[in-house]
Amino acid sequence: MAGNQRVYKQRIRSTQTLQKVFRAMELIASSRIGAARRHAQEASPYDRALGQAVAAAGAHAHLDHPLLTQISQESDNPRVAILVCTSDRGMAGAYSAAILRESERLLAQLVEEGKEPRIYTFGRRAQSYFAFRGRAIERAWTGESDRPTEATMAEVSSALLADFLAPAQEGVGEVYIVFTRYVSMVSQVPEVRRMLPLIVVGEEEAPTAGDEGRPEAGGPGAAGAPEPGARQGAPALYEFEPSAEEVMGALLQRYVATRIRNALLQSAASELASRQQAMHTATENAEDLIITYTRLANAARQGDITQEITEIVSGADALGSG
Repeated sequence: MAGNQRVYKQRIRSTQTLQKVFRAMELIASSRIGAARRHAQEASPYDRALGQAVAAAGAHAHLDHPLLTQISQESDNPRVAILVCTSDRGMAGAYSAAILRESERLLAQLVEEGKEPRIYTFGRRAQSYFAFRGRAIERAWTGESDRPTEATMAEVSSALLADFLAPAQEGVGEVYIVFTRYVSMVSQVPEVRRMLPLIVVGEEEAPTAGDEGRPEAGGPGAAGAPEPGARQGAPALYEFEPSAEEVMGALLQRYVATRIRNALLQSAASELASRQQAMHTATENAEDLIITYTRLANAARQGDITQEITEIVSGADALGSG
């Protein structure tokens, strides 16, 4: 029984150490989630306003821009770029696992359609996942999954845009991003969004903010989502300087970069929220384990005391009878 006491006390000490680690990680995530959530929420209005500007220019400009080229199933460029956004570290619950599951589903669908996926990763979890399985990775960004800098987000969008605008022999025909959309502290939704090519619709046909990316709302990557609750009336009249075509060309690249930036900020907020929840649950589970091991250690100690008293009484009785 004395051996059992030592085992339980050792388990209590190790669980207490882990509890301190879990609690520290929960506090770190709690201190960062406020800024990450604010950045993600502040990026959405600008994204919607820029979408309205693109829709307004697209309704008046009839041009064949490379970013607007619709890719068909018989396209001469079957290569597809996929940006997978996961975390750099673990202990975030099912955050990375859900993204990797959606990525595998998208990869299988594209291969079935005869496409050639090119994998880009943002976060060490995705990089190690595909590297372990022998999948080629075109480019990887690590170290900033929960707090991406403006320079890194600009580099990601520039790399994807460059590959899309490259010649057909070298570039890609479509760009997808797999990320986690932040809804609230208790809800984060994995999402697959086609970023390029864009489908610009008119203002009167623009989908609502909640329908963005759905096929019935103008197709994935549709630009021009109005503010929720906006009044839909006669189309507004605009005057473009120098011309609608030049304004459209300047807006499109900024619009794509803004959408990719928004997705990365949403992923960062979702990661921190998932980590905070996971570490809070782990801290509570560690406390339950400590209580359980303490009870077992007390029971083992009581058993040892009872056994010692029994041996003493038995020895006294034996001496008395002798």
